[in-house]
Amino acid sequence: MSFFPASLENLIDKFAALPGIGRKSAQRLAFHVLSLPDCEAESFADAVINAKRSVSCCSVCQNLTEGDICSVCASDRRDRSTVCVVSEPRDVLSIERSREYNGVYHVLHGVLSPIGHVGPDDIKIKDLLLRVAADDSEISEIIMATNPDTEGDATAMYISRLLKPFDVKVTRLAYGIPVGSNLEFADDATLLRAIEGRIEM
Repeated sequence: MSFFPASLENLIDKFAALPGIGRKSAQRLAFHVLSLPDCEAESFADAVINAKRSVSCCSVCQNLTEGDICSVCASDRRDRSTVCVVSEPRDVLSIERSREYNGVYHVLHGVLSPIGHVGPDDIKIKDLLLRVAADDSEISEIIMATNPDTEGDATAMYISRLLKPFDVKVTRLAYGIPVGSNLEFADDATLLRAIEGRIEM
């Protein structure tokens, strides 16, 4: 038996369906929305609807944009010979925060996952291959920046095999000990990756 009106229960259910939001957090968010003045609640709802209607995928890199191409692809200051392949649009933000990468991106919108029934046709792999194979392609290096987990590694390996026939270098982000941490706190897998990825000084 529900203690809340059906419309409030529905709102709680919608918040609870969001990733990382549990039932109690969903209830807090729903009660907060109900406490907002009408104009703020309407503004919140309009923001969701407008974002859903206005945001689409960049026709070049599949990143999120409100136009045909995103700001990175539109910039004439970016190095188009290097493409960093990431799983999700939020990963672009993470790499951009470093202010060290000046190439362009390709967003897969997921990773291969047999358990989750996600295959090669469910993510943007074909779009990447078309970019590399294009007659006017300037791409000389593909950086695989998927997460260092089973699915991310499998996706990176699968794509690297597909890129073998093309004249491009395929690299993978290095793994290892985080800057500022101590060796005693590193797990075995991290230490192994750090040793395997060591560089000459």
